[in-house]
Amino acid sequence: MEASQAQSGRVLQQQRRIGILVEFNYEDLELWYPLYRFREHGWKTFTIGPEAGKVYQSKKGYPCKADKCISDVKAEDLDALIIPGGFAPDYWRRDARFCGLTASMYQQGKPVAAICHGPWLLISAKVVSGHAMTCFYSIKDDVINAGAQYKDAAVVVDANLITSRTPDDLPQFCQAIYEQLSSPTTGASKQAQQ
Repeated sequence: MEASQAQSGRVLQQQRRIGILVEFNYEDLELWYPLYRFREHGWKTFTIGPEAGKVYQSKKGYPCKADKCISDVKAEDLDALIIPGGFAPDYWRRDARFCGLTASMYQQGKPVAAICHGPWLLISAKVVSGHAMTCFYSIKDDVINAGAQYKDAAVVVDANLITSRTPDDLPQFCQAIYEQLSSPTTGASKQAQQ
């Protein structure tokens, strides 16, 4: 019976679907590190941009092709959403499609993870008020003014919001995402318990 339960746990983990946002001027490591980290677990990890198939250049010019268009993705299609930093969050926060997906993921209790300038999108999706979080220091005032409690830490987990400051925090950031996705109380089952 234990072998059956262990196999069932592995299947559950392999079925995880993680969307990572992409747009012009994204921060290189904050997209690629989690993309490959979670693919190593066998989880379906893909990029979501304004247009499917379009190639977006990072801050340093590294290309990334969007696997899916934001218009074609719903919160029900994902188990977690990752919001990289760079200057890309300033574009996402102006687009109702990105704000809507972020808000829906949050409302469904699914992990929403933002790093660096990524919390800008959380602010525009109106999901930060009353939560503890961190971010890149230059947007600390934005986070506080939106009603969040700022903490200067490598990773801050508050309910289903996961935030980090910089690429140096990626190991802790990805570990926190992994722990939430490995928990039996992620997403729909977490909502049922509330």
